[in-house]
Amino acid sequence: MNIIRKRHLSRRALIRGAGVALSLPLLEAMIPAATAWAKSGAKPKPRFAAFYIPHGATMAKWTPAKTGTDFEFTEILKPLEPYRDRVNVISGLGLPLAYGSDGAAAANHTRSSAVFLTCAHPGTDAQARLGISVDQVAARALGQDTPLPSIELTIEESSLSCGEGLSCAYRNTVSWRTDVTPLPMENNPSVVFERLFGDGATEAIRAARRAQSKSLLDSALSEIAGLKRDLAAPDQLRLAEYLDDVREIERRIELAGQMPAGLQLPNAPVGIPNDFETHIKLMLDLQALAWQSETTRVATMMFAHEVSNAVYPNSGIRDPFHNLSHHSGVQANKDKFALLNRYHVSMLAYFIDRLKKTPDGEGTLLDNSLVLYGSGISDGNDHNHDPLPVILAGGAGGALKGGRHLEFERKTTMANLHVAMLNKLGVPTTSFGDSTGVLDI
Repeated sequence: MNIIRKRHLSRRALIRGAGVALSLPLLEAMIPAATAWAKSGAKPKPRFAAFYIPHGATMAKWTPAKTGTDFEFTEILKPLEPYRDRVNVISGLGLPLAYGSDGAAAANHTRSSAVFLTCAHPGTDAQARLGISVDQVAARALGQDTPLPSIELTIEESSLSCGEGLSCAYRNTVSWRTDVTPLPMENNPSVVFERLFGDGATEAIRAARRAQSKSLLDSALSEIAGLKRDLAAPDQLRLAEYLDDVREIERRIELAGQMPAGLQLPNAPVGIPNDFETHIKLMLDLQALAWQSETTRVATMMFAHEVSNAVYPNSGIRDPFHNLSHHSGVQANKDKFALLNRYHVSMLAYFIDRLKKTPDGEGTLLDNSLVLYGSGISDGNDHNHDPLPVILAGGAGGALKGGRHLEFERKTTMANLHVAMLNKLGVPTTSFGDSTGVLDI
């Protein structure tokens, strides 16, 4: 026997309190009574994310030996194996525009990140000039009815004007709203959290309101309690789990900004964890929460910038990132770089697992998302831009099959994949950047 819900909610319903405007996850109470999820107007729209990792990979330990569905996950890609049904390995793609006018690839780190999502020629005049990036094409179609059309995240400190001419705009972001509008990327989880869930026209207003309550959620508890009483049991559970996630992230942000007693350190941005893994997982959780609440549906993230010499102790490798990518053809160095590649892929696996465990409509966020992961460089020692290491994950709302290694003709432009992705996201597209067609994915 089906029980008709006691209360119907708008899909854009908010929990409001002092300094809080909190979007709700998709609940059954937002679906008209006796209406199937798939036939209702509340069917989740697809989400899109693009993750950029610099310096390429040890391709021999990245690329599966077989194509099609009967492939084995390689050493680097092994962390993704539990999610085989929602993972596609894409081989053969390149970034022709990342090569210089003479065809040389040397020292084209800046072009690698600049071209990855735009597939446009970097300008050489006094103003940074590229082209709209694929995430912003998606945001125009998928993000206009959400509080934020898109969010742009990074792990390293970022600036679009850092005294190095045009290279900052090309190296420190992969997201471009127009050909002359690079989007800044935020690496402070506190700022991201406030942007997603804070209320008020200015930071000063938001800060004053936050000071009135012990936490962002405490000020809305009375409304939450009233709302829960009117929801059916499944929605009460989903809402409780969602709010627990919000509290946990809020707690971790607060901890990240605290200094141990007696420890003397230089001034540092408040709220940014000291180690990469804590930092990136927090940012990934924030992105998942933003998708769950539909505060935004489109996100980009840079795991690091080109020429970054970050060190990742939890990977077991102590060599600086960029230095290690210059393996000089030494197999031992290639092997160490592969371990570092695998560690970065494990962060993608963490995000996929989070999406898989998060309900969304009749499925999960993973079912309704399309996640691009890759680099604009193939072999970091040669600075070549094909074949690129590329992963597609998620089901794109049922439009994308998983469990495949798809190999295309060598040097097929990355733009052909972008056209295919946009179509899978329900954004009809025939061309993008330097595309020559559309990939069959």
